[in-house]
Amino acid sequence: MTATPTDLLQQATSRLERLAADAEAGALDAAIALMVKALDDGGVIHAFGTGHSEAFAMEIAGRAGGLIPTNRFALRDIVMHGDRDVDVLTGSLEREPWVVDELMATVPVGAGDVFLIASNSGVNGSIVGTALWAQEHGHKVIAVTSLQHTARVEPKHPSGKRLSEIADVVIDNLAPYGDSTLEITDGIGAGAISSITAAFIAQLLTLGVARTIAERGETPPMYISANIPGGDEHNSVLEDRYAGRLRRGA
Repeated sequence: MTATPTDLLQQATSRLERLAADAEAGALDAAIALMVKALDDGGVIHAFGTGHSEAFAMEIAGRAGGLIPTNRFALRDIVMHGDRDVDVLTGSLEREPWVVDELMATVPVGAGDVFLIASNSGVNGSIVGTALWAQEHGHKVIAVTSLQHTARVEPKHPSGKRLSEIADVVIDNLAPYGDSTLEITDGIGAGAISSITAAFIAQLLTLGVARTIAERGETPPMYISANIPGGDEHNSVLEDRYAGRLRRGA
């Protein structure tokens, strides 16, 4: 099998085109409706991912062209905003179910908030545990995961559940098992795709929410770039409406 830049472009393009077509056909409408309802109810959209899936959360929360009522949290918050020492932040932490209670104690969750959780595998203890925590506390959960991958791996949470089995709405990121789309040599792959498709999904959801609100004759609460004149002033006015509920770290 060849593995050229053009091959990778084709792998990415075919998936992005499918995601766009599915969105045009209404595949994301249920997720968009949950997000709009949260905002209508005065809630916040919480985004979470571990490892490379944290990139999805970064696309959702706190960026130019994004929705202002969004909050991103991460495993390192148990150090930054909790009582844990930095030594706890190892690569295996995402697999640990125990981290969830400590993590969620640091997150400013309010009534009506909705959770957007991204995980390619959808089986790690912190991911599944956070989804269960949200569900048990009455919050809707939207999952972005690889349905092909998650079906072939065993859950690492004591519940025996996958993220896709907990979420109210599941969005397939279309990544293959193992994430790589190109074979370099026997058993060795490259061209991981889940970050590309997840970022596109994040933007499709943001666009869908913004369009829904605009079509009602209202102004969507969107960030403009802080690096253009008036950006900070515009953003600060809207952020102040959610004082204490949006975390914007360095």
